[in-house]
Amino acid sequence: MNRSTKIVPPTLAPTMPSTAMSIETLTFEPSGWVPNNRNLPVLIYHEAFPAEGEMAPRFEERFRENGWQGMWRNGVFDYQHYHTGAHEVLGIAGGRARLLIGGPDGAELDVHAGDCLVLPAGTGHKRIEASRDFLVVGAYPPGQEADIQTGPASEAQLRKIAGLAIPATDPLEGEAGPLRRHWTRR
Repeated sequence: MNRSTKIVPPTLAPTMPSTAMSIETLTFEPSGWVPNNRNLPVLIYHEAFPAEGEMAPRFEERFRENGWQGMWRNGVFDYQHYHTGAHEVLGIAGGRARLLIGGPDGAELDVHAGDCLVLPAGTGHKRIEASRDFLVVGAYPPGQEADIQTGPASEAQLRKIAGLAIPATDPLEGEAGPLRRHWTRR
C-alpha cells in the first residue's frame, strides 16, 4: 500500500466547501482475492463538508452537479466486495464507521460525517463497525454501473477494471478537482 497526503488550500479550489478539507491517497496491490486497482489511488476527502445539519442532500446535490449518477442512500456492506463496472464515490452523510479498504490486507479507515471517499473499480471495501446513525450517499460516473463481486476476478474482469474510463469530473469539485490530478493512466 502506498500512502500520501495532500493539503489543498481553500484559495486554490473556489468550489470547495469552507472547511479544512485535506485529501489523502492510498494505492493498493492485490490483497487475497480482491484485485484492487494498482493504477488509480483511493481518494479520501477528510472534512469535505462541515458535519452539521442534514448532509445527504448536500452530497447528492454536489454529485449531481458534477455529473455523477445512480445515487443511493444506505451504508457499506459488512462483507468484502468490489466493483468491476464502476468507480464509486461514498459521501459520509451521517455518523461514523470503521471501514476496511483494499481487501483483507488493506487499511482500516475511520470515517465521519462530512468525509468522502472515491474508490476506483476493483477496490475492496467493507464495513467493520459503524454508529447507528451511519449514512452513506453513493454514486457512479455517467455510463458506469456497479456490480457486486465477492470472489476472485476473472481475466476478463481484470481487463474491464483496467480499461474503465476515468471520470470527466471529480464528484465534489468538478473538472478541476483532485480526481483529475490524481487519476491518470500510466
